[in-house]
Amino acid sequence: MHFRKVTLVGVGLLGGSLGMALRRRGLADEVQGFVRRASSVAECLALGVVDRCSRNLAEAVVDADLVVLCSPVGQIPGLFREMSRHLSPDCLVTDVGSVKSDLVAEVEPLALGAGVRFVGSHPMAGAEKSGPAHARADLFEGAVCVVTPTSASDPSAVLAIRSLWEAVGSRVLQMNPVLHDDLVARSSHLPHVVAAELANYVLSPVHPKEQSDLCAGGFRDTTRIASGSPEMWKDIALANRRHLSRVLGVFIEDLSEFRLALDAGDEKSIEDFFRQAKSRRDLRFPDPEPKKTA
Repeated sequence: MHFRKVTLVGVGLLGGSLGMALRRRGLADEVQGFVRRASSVAECLALGVVDRCSRNLAEAVVDADLVVLCSPVGQIPGLFREMSRHLSPDCLVTDVGSVKSDLVAEVEPLALGAGVRFVGSHPMAGAEKSGPAHARADLFEGAVCVVTPTSASDPSAVLAIRSLWEAVGSRVLQMNPVLHDDLVARSSHLPHVVAAELANYVLSPVHPKEQSDLCAGGFRDTTRIASGSPEMWKDIALANRRHLSRVLGVFIEDLSEFRLALDAGDEKSIEDFFRQAKSRRDLRFPDPEPKKTA
């Protein structure tokens, strides 16, 4: 897997990390970035996440054989429309958006009309910190990346996009966009809403000032992702609102059942609640083997 020119449209945490990974692994002759602010150009070049950086989208994508849209999900269709007439014929295009159904449905026909090949991607390797300053060349190593082709996708393009993410260390899963959005609504988007509400509720100024002093490691760990970009998560929540609303309803029902057991003093139900949660999490995320000491 090797590209002559890769353009990253948006050079934040994911775009910057991909640029670093491509450069470090020798997967592209040139990595070009597109950003909006002059200060971002200087930052990206100083950090070494790209070879070149531009604020001109047409200039950034011209002659690229791969373009990766790394902007917030709500901006991706508009950016594609803006750049489409400047893309080389048969150019590969993918994205890193965490919601796929509506995005793929909108961008795929535009790509077909522009004579380029689009396949959606979602590398599940984000963090609460954003921007190229937090980029890491190893961010995708061992991470799951979901590739979301449709019946209209070019099989060679699907293979190329799979190979891209495998080349930077990801474990690739392939599924249709609707299934992807249903699954991430539970495993990614719901946890962020829960973390945000915990931060909003527990750290509200209506509580005594000592409240925050009693927020120890468990609270910090549980709410870490609430420090993510509000703009990005607004876009994600709205883009996946149908699935997210449904899973929120089920989650609230489950909490209501726990509350009823608590009000009734139902020891068995309460212990079963915690026991089942521990069993399921320990099975999925077993603790590493303890280090042996001499």
